[in-house]
Amino acid sequence: MKALLLVDLQNGFCPGGHLPVAEGDQVIPVANRLMREGGYDLIVASQDWHPANHGSFASQHPGARPFEMGTLSGKPQMLWPDHCVQETADAAFHPALETDRIHFVQKKGQDIGVDSYSAFRDNDRTALTGLADYLKAKGVTRLDIGGLATDYCVKFSVLDALELLPGAEIRFVSDLSRGITPEGVEAALAEMKAAGIPLTTSADILAEARR
Repeated sequence: MKALLLVDLQNGFCPGGHLPVAEGDQVIPVANRLMREGGYDLIVASQDWHPANHGSFASQHPGARPFEMGTLSGKPQMLWPDHCVQETADAAFHPALETDRIHFVQKKGQDIGVDSYSAFRDNDRTALTGLADYLKAKGVTRLDIGGLATDYCVKFSVLDALELLPGAEIRFVSDLSRGITPEGVEAALAEMKAAGIPLTTSADILAEARR
């Protein structure tokens, strides 16, 4: 079974959001076309879904500013602007995303004491979201992954998928993704390559589907 995972295609990570990724909205048409024409049996999406007092927010650390390194539960933590707070427009999927094509949504980042970049588990690597079990139960044998942002949530989702879905082919979709910094994207690509993750594009996937 072939599946597509769309990582955090939310208003908060697109221009105008509280934690925007440059050109983040440009992946939405790519996602829509892949959902329509990519030949997938299953489409899933992750959604950052933070309580308003999440510990990764700089606002919860007196004197701290966004994008400073701080601590959370005794561990180093990048401190972010308040973003993707539950039930807000910032946390909603981008309005142009064809959400009716998505079969399952995995919410993440709900524990105030730990951040959750990956769609599969929290950053402390102890609590699983349940997405891996869902995909296993569906019999997924290939999972293509892309979204926002390459150097954080996408990278960690890709690497966790490789570990938590043994035997499945995991691929990173480059033009379905945008990153926060060029240096971060370069490092993420190197890390995924070192782990043996193939890089693909929407054009490659659409060509495969037409065969």
